[in-house]
Amino acid sequence: RFHDLAGAGAPLIFIHGLGCASSCDYPAVTRDPALAARRAILVDLLGSGFSDRPEGFEYTVAAHARVVVALLDALGIATCDLYGHSMGGAVAIVVATMGRGRVEHLVLSEPNLDPGGGVFSRGIASQPEDRYVAGGHAETIREAARTGNDIWAGSMAATAPFAAHRAAVSLVEGSSPSWRQQLLGMEMPRTVLFGARSLPDPDFESLRAAGVGVAVVPDAGHSMAWEN
Repeated sequence: RFHDLAGAGAPLIFIHGLGCASSCDYPAVTRDPALAARRAILVDLLGSGFSDRPEGFEYTVAAHARVVVALLDALGIATCDLYGHSMGGAVAIVVATMGRGRVEHLVLSEPNLDPGGGVFSRGIASQPEDRYVAGGHAETIREAARTGNDIWAGSMAATAPFAAHRAAVSLVEGSSPSWRQQLLGMEMPRTVLFGARSLPDPDFESLRAAGVGVAVVPDAGHSMAWEN
């Protein structure tokens, strides 16, 4: 399920990260004066937010990307600007790769680019799926709340445990070619955002040297949509 917020021009598509939901993360962002006139589509990936939780779905980065492409097809969207955060950045890269010519601008915030995942996805993927579903998911939510990560705890509580686990495994396994290779091979304007509190990050310089635009969101870390 998704929110389609009316506005002008090519729509701006938002794809959230692991355990998040665009319906939670991006309403305030899209109504900022800089973006308020734009049509915006906030996608809740399967297993998250308001979307369905089919147990037979793979929940890999590639599977999520195919669903996003199918949504764009169903809405008759010929061209768009695409934004993805963290895991959603990897999904956005695959969407852009699948629909060359459809994505006019690609904006990513601290995306997963290489195999290995991040701190949260590695912790989730390190457990067998049945064990994570039985108790690991609830423990992840409790730990997030305990450390003050209340918004993510709330989003994770609305996420199907098996969906979070399969997505985390996909992030750890990575892709061939890698999401980094796919990003560097694209020709459309690309920008990667970093939260100021996440720096230094070696990707900041390496991506810029490779011709990818980089920018810094002040007063924020990885969860920049909530923090600034």
